[in-house]
Amino acid sequence: MMPKVLVLLFLILSPVYSLFALDKYELNSGWKCIPITKVDKNGQAISQPTYSLSGWAPAVVPGTVLTTQLENKQIPDPFYGMNNKKIPDIYHTGSDYYTYWFAKDFKETLPQEDEQVWLHLRGVNYSCEVFLNGQKLNKETHYGMFLRQTYNITPYLAKDGDNRLAVIVYPPDPVGNPNGGQAGDGTIAKNVSHQYVAGWDWIQPIRDRNTGIWDKVIIEKTKQVNLKNPHVVTLVPGVRKPEGPQQPAIIKVSAELENPTSKKVNGVLRYTLDGHAVSQKVSIPAHSTQQISLKNLTLQNPKLWWPNGYGPQHLYQLKLQFLVNGNAVSDEENVQVGIREIQTEWNERTQSKQVNVNGQKIFIKGGNWIISDAMLRFTDARYDAEVRFHRDMNLNLIRVWGGALVERPEFYQACDKYGLLVIQDFWMSGDANGRWVDPMKLEDQWTRRKYPDDHQLFIKSAADQVKMIRNYASLAMWCGGNEITPPKDIITALQDSILPELDGTRWFIPYSNADSMSYNTIGGNGDGPYTIQPFSKFWSFKTYPFNSEVGSVGVGDYESLERFIPEENMVAPQYMGSESNPSEKVDSVWTYHTYTGVGYEQHILPYGAPTDVKDFATKAQLVNYNQYRALIEGFSSHMWDWYTGTIIWKTQNPWTAMRGQMYDYYLDPNASLYGLRTGSKPLHIMYNPVDSMVMMTNNTFDVKRDMMMVVDAYDMSGKKTALGQVIVEINPSMSKKYLPINASVQELAKDKGAFLSLRLLDLNKQVIDDNFYWLPNAQGEYNGLKELAKVSPKVEAQQVAKGKIEVTVTNPATNTVAFFNRLSLVNSQTQERLLPVFYSDNYVSVLPGEHKTITMEYTPGSDDSLPAVTIEGWNVEKQTMTIK
Repeated sequence: MMPKVLVLLFLILSPVYSLFALDKYELNSGWKCIPITKVDKNGQAISQPTYSLSGWAPAVVPGTVLTTQLENKQIPDPFYGMNNKKIPDIYHTGSDYYTYWFAKDFKETLPQEDEQVWLHLRGVNYSCEVFLNGQKLNKETHYGMFLRQTYNITPYLAKDGDNRLAVIVYPPDPVGNPNGGQAGDGTIAKNVSHQYVAGWDWIQPIRDRNTGIWDKVIIEKTKQVNLKNPHVVTLVPGVRKPEGPQQPAIIKVSAELENPTSKKVNGVLRYTLDGHAVSQKVSIPAHSTQQISLKNLTLQNPKLWWPNGYGPQHLYQLKLQFLVNGNAVSDEENVQVGIREIQTEWNERTQSKQVNVNGQKIFIKGGNWIISDAMLRFTDARYDAEVRFHRDMNLNLIRVWGGALVERPEFYQACDKYGLLVIQDFWMSGDANGRWVDPMKLEDQWTRRKYPDDHQLFIKSAADQVKMIRNYASLAMWCGGNEITPPKDIITALQDSILPELDGTRWFIPYSNADSMSYNTIGGNGDGPYTIQPFSKFWSFKTYPFNSEVGSVGVGDYESLERFIPEENMVAPQYMGSESNPSEKVDSVWTYHTYTGVGYEQHILPYGAPTDVKDFATKAQLVNYNQYRALIEGFSSHMWDWYTGTIIWKTQNPWTAMRGQMYDYYLDPNASLYGLRTGSKPLHIMYNPVDSMVMMTNNTFDVKRDMMMVVDAYDMSGKKTALGQVIVEINPSMSKKYLPINASVQELAKDKGAFLSLRLLDLNKQVIDDNFYWLPNAQGEYNGLKELAKVSPKVEAQQVAKGKIEVTVTNPATNTVAFFNRLSLVNSQTQERLLPVFYSDNYVSVLPGEHKTITMEYTPGSDDSLPAVTIEGWNVEKQTMTIK
């Protein structure tokens, strides 16, 4: 191995390489489009720069036909009210209605000598023909939503530098009948495409099925050799901890080198990482592609990457280059590397898989992810915000559900940054692909088990997508499909050739609730339930030991509902029937946006029947908070005994739906996020509602000592009753019971309910963790809350850094509890919430004589004007504060 000082000297003395290989840019503006029905010329004619595009409309690329129509105001916003019903569905219009030409004029000078120019299309849905300057680039029609395309366009570029790219995009075939079933009639799954676009129980159909050039279009310039599909593997032997010196890690690097020229090219494949350089001489024959593996690098004292909550997310930048004759850069790729190793083992006690990272077992607390935006309007900023919300909920894993897509590199970059492990499903679902007999489906179960029609296209697409995302540290597991295995030849290819050869480092799950993941001895489908549960059930009912889907509710607050429900439809659900046979009257817009009241009524009514929609939404937040706190606390209380992990169904919505979300489509959190955040802290004190024990859970690798557990109750007037305190310690990665408070709590709460304050303090009386419950009376009613006296806490807000506000809420000692306060950062002129904003906590309660400080982080606008802060609570009137 080259000594580090010599490596640094080599870097200093190396020649200044050509920057030509760094030329890469997106074609993401200036596109034009037209329906196929309005043009009678072929691609050879349309792609000539002299062909007039007069009458063509501006197009959104990356985007879809629908996003273009929305941008051009040809359709109403399908996410608002019943607008989606006003948009023609492709099943009824026929495919030609959504078959479009897309054209883009761009400048690119004619290459010189051995220079090469490449066109990359990262995603087209569903099939297409590609033309440049009168020449057809793809000899055969391209099929498949998840298969990247690359064309060497060097011979076809115009001498004067004025070029035109033209692409005709055809929708999936078949498009599926959106008959109200999961994936409609199921036939959308005959394509190698996403399935939710024909409708699901959390979304209405996407009318064009997302036809379009939906992902990035990139022009790349290289010299003779194109360096592509780099592969970086990191090995971290032994059992590690985040802190202190580290034993070495092994770095393995390989890449494909493509020589499209008619001459053999000699050169050097070389990479640099953390001041180290590794290189190898290579000879690439003419018109060939070779995969080259470099010698391993032993990296001393590496900075490791850890899942959220367990350690930092250190990331390295690896620069990989091919140097013609050892001195001129032909091409280079920059790879973000997180040094970590993921292993799995079978936990005999729980009878489920256990995930280990860097030799340490990780208790999985995850969320199911559909897609960032149902109409595929992806941005780096939105990906970053959504993944950050998952980090802020103290989760450590996201499962990408199989009815959508292999997520984009930008998603994985955010997961690397915030420490979210990822389970990536392939494109199968039990609903569409025949797990069950289903009268909503066009074809029988046996036929659907053979979907898609083109197995080789599925296999080819899977291999391509593996290459696209395999270098990300966050990618932890592959999954064959949602609730179903792919057909035999596909799963054989995945597990026996594609993944071993192209990755080889990650666990492959045959399907999302397979026995090899979680031995489901209690029967059923291995996931759920999906409705609100009594708190006690999460603690006392033993479910699947690694549950891939368990979920609940998530209706947003009043401001959230206002964004997509017309004023005349802002009507609260009306509950009828009885406790044993509940029913309700629900507005049609709510129903269309997938509101489900099953369970909500039993949990909202103890707070009092909603008087209007705002009252309903406020009380729904109390239910949301409690549900998700109870869910994650209940599972955590049995970690490594009953469970190795759980994954919530689901944490986000890519449409304005009302079920299963911690924040709405507009990135506005509801109380679910903060209930989950509280209940999922790495070191956490909690109350078991079944046996009234105060417990603690330790999701870290260290013994925690010298802590004081302090338990107090408050009545509705704010009077405190001390229930106990005890010095505690807890071993790594475990849950433990400490203090029984059953009789005391029952007595205090029996008439009007009570508040329960649990705190974990260090020996300097500094708060390590704080958990606040509100308990019903003996009859399960929150009658005390209904009578809670109004209070006016003092609120101060100041800017502590650009884009960071600190708010302190102080409740005088003469008050009762200032209960369940929502803080919002708002535009000081319009009073509308700024979105997204990241709150250190929210829906907070402040005890008499105490204060809480909350930080708010946001992206400031172009001007320097400060926003304002509002606070509104159960017994706190809305206040607006200026920021100092």
